[in-house]
Amino acid sequence: MAALRDSARFAPDPLATMTAYDVDKLMAEARRLAADYHKATGQTLPLSNEIARHDAMRLLALQAPANAIAGVDAIGTGERAALTFQIKGRVMFEDSRTRHRVGQLGFDGHWNVVVLVLMDENYQPLELIEASREQLSAALAELKPNKRGAMTVARFRNLGCVVWQAGKQAA
Repeated sequence: MAALRDSARFAPDPLATMTAYDVDKLMAEARRLAADYHKATGQTLPLSNEIARHDAMRLLALQAPANAIAGVDAIGTGERAALTFQIKGRVMFEDSRTRHRVGQLGFDGHWNVVVLVLMDENYQPLELIEASREQLSAALAELKPNKRGAMTVARFRNLGCVVWQAGKQAA
């Protein structure tokens, strides 16, 4: 038993040896499974935030932080090098009868910008919208008491700036 435990401790991490191509293939399969599951059951799999994080990092040239930072999903590079990002994802199902909402914003974290990744029913990115911490904080302060830090996608879209759209060049 001890030998098994020791060999597991030294076993190579399969994710550490994966290439970006391998991760993209896994994400494509996750998108397909999530879309098929929704079509079959009407329910959603809790994958949209992981897919959104992957898409935002890939499309905006962001990086995962080397060490965990409270509330931070990614760190900027290039023009965005001084920024830290919280990433939210939302699938825009056409058959939805409710207003689309952005998940809870964690204002206790150390982020500067939120990137909202809007996806179609196949979990493919439609657009990425950025909004600053200051914009979001001010907008939520204007609303009724909102302990969860949530808002509608339409409100977020009005506050933010589209930085990427499907079929168009990145901003």
